[in-house]
Amino acid sequence: MSAAATLVDRIRAGGDVPRHVAVIMDGNGRWAQERHLPRPVGHREGMKAVREAVEGCIAAGVDVLTLFAFSEENWNRPPVEIGALMSLLEEYIGREAAELRSNGVEAHVLGDLSRLNPKAREAVERLLAQTSGGTKLRLNLAISYSSRAEIAHAARRLAEDVLQGRLALEDVDEDAVSVRLYTAGLPDPDLLVRTSGEQRISNFLLWQLAYTELYITPVLWPDFTRQNLFEAILDYQGRERRFGRVTA
Repeated sequence: MSAAATLVDRIRAGGDVPRHVAVIMDGNGRWAQERHLPRPVGHREGMKAVREAVEGCIAAGVDVLTLFAFSEENWNRPPVEIGALMSLLEEYIGREAAELRSNGVEAHVLGDLSRLNPKAREAVERLLAQTSGGTKLRLNLAISYSSRAEIAHAARRLAEDVLQGRLALEDVDEDAVSVRLYTAGLPDPDLLVRTSGEQRISNFLLWQLAYTELYITPVLWPDFTRQNLFEAILDYQGRERRFGRVTA
């Protein structure tokens, strides 16, 4: 039996599996730099880790996987790197869409797609159409995503609903905000994994991560395997989640 299979057995015997896992995929550039390679090579290698994370979540019984693929702030990177990232997004979709569909994955996108070039946007829309109806795993790809922008968007929708009389001011509460976020209807992440050892949230799911368990690993994203994911889930299963309460 492989080490990964052994870890899956431990997860199944270990108690609650996180329903929703979020991942900040960090370290592609550093991986390439350490090998004296161009940064886009690191991003290309990172695509293998995406498959590992998706298949690992299915094996472990996770319902939702949210991957931070491209932030709104990433648009400030050099145009050559942005172009390479958009090309890799198209390549990933072309290579993986059929496999995702056959594995029962339903893909969704969180973020502002209006800034994507037409070819990348068409590829994303094709991915969403091809995987619609998958029941084993919901895969959220955060592309051109900013959590502060998401919250501001929800606030504008709330203000408009109040102004138009569709919502009373006294009914503006946490639930009213949550249903206007990109993740409406989904459970908040139970577990956030960040690779490369960096210890920050990076404007990712700020509202949704209020009580999420954090797992930071020094592994760079291109080296991340399903075994690393299983280790994170096992660590999660060993924690006591109190949500601000005190255990008697």
